[in-house]
Amino acid sequence: MLAEELVEKIMKIRTWQKGGIRAPHKPLLLLYTLGRLCRGEPRFVSYAEAEEDLRKLLIEFGPYRKTHYPSYPFVKLSNDDGFWELEGKQVLNTIKDWSDRELIDNHTSGGFTEEVYSLLKKDRKLTYELARIILDQYFDDTLHQDILAQVGLELEGGVMQLRSPDFRDKVLKAYEYRCAVCGFNVRLGDTLVAVEAAHIKWHCYGGPDREDNGIAMCSLHHKLFDKGVFTLNESFVLRVAENAHGTSGFDEWLMRYHDRAIRRPQSPSYYPDENFINWHVREVFRGPSRYVAGM
Repeated sequence: MLAEELVEKIMKIRTWQKGGIRAPHKPLLLLYTLGRLCRGEPRFVSYAEAEEDLRKLLIEFGPYRKTHYPSYPFVKLSNDDGFWELEGKQVLNTIKDWSDRELIDNHTSGGFTEEVYSLLKKDRKLTYELARIILDQYFDDTLHQDILAQVGLELEGGVMQLRSPDFRDKVLKAYEYRCAVCGFNVRLGDTLVAVEAAHIKWHCYGGPDREDNGIAMCSLHHKLFDKGVFTLNESFVLRVAENAHGTSGFDEWLMRYHDRAIRRPQSPSYYPDENFINWHVREVFRGPSRYVAGM
């Protein structure tokens, strides 16, 4: 298999898609496996060994769900185009859903095919390229370094994204060059520092580079927003997740803004689109929301 063929196969992995719902199970499994490969670990990993790590990745970087199923990508990835395979006591029907216990009792292991494993072992640049492609295709850029750290990957030259060059300028102008949450707007000379344009619906899930899908936020609130620590409602009121907690900085940078409206952009035509806000609530926010008096 040529490198170009493998890149094409990875770009075309089948993930469950319906109405913009995030399903990053296979991408996270692939990044986890690329990390293992870069550390020189064996081609196959048993499900018993991988289960906890995969579940943590889904909890940390997948959408909020009451239950996560790392067994799904571990089995289903073998239905994609010839780069992942399973072994165990019995051959599994990969169309069927298998429980954790069934996979463990079967001594199921999974990994890249020998051809793909050998190709990636010889070509570290290709490994980095695949990791970049997966990150750009399925995750917002503020999460990339956290995911890489979790799977034990370090990309040479940083992570490259292709983004609309004027999206940041348009959004910052709409919000008058300050964080819509806290008002932060520090400049070094004429340069605005640490204020960014946050996508509400992520670019990699079809979110457009328009003002109504962007909010100006300082680096801290941008990261917290993309991690689902807080979200907005249709009235642009900030809601902090019930599971969020902390000591130093928690009250100052989060709870003081809970149940308060963010600063609105200068024109109603730039107001956040309700559809994009609902997507963020459903697919990113680590809800439910903390208590709000009167609700």
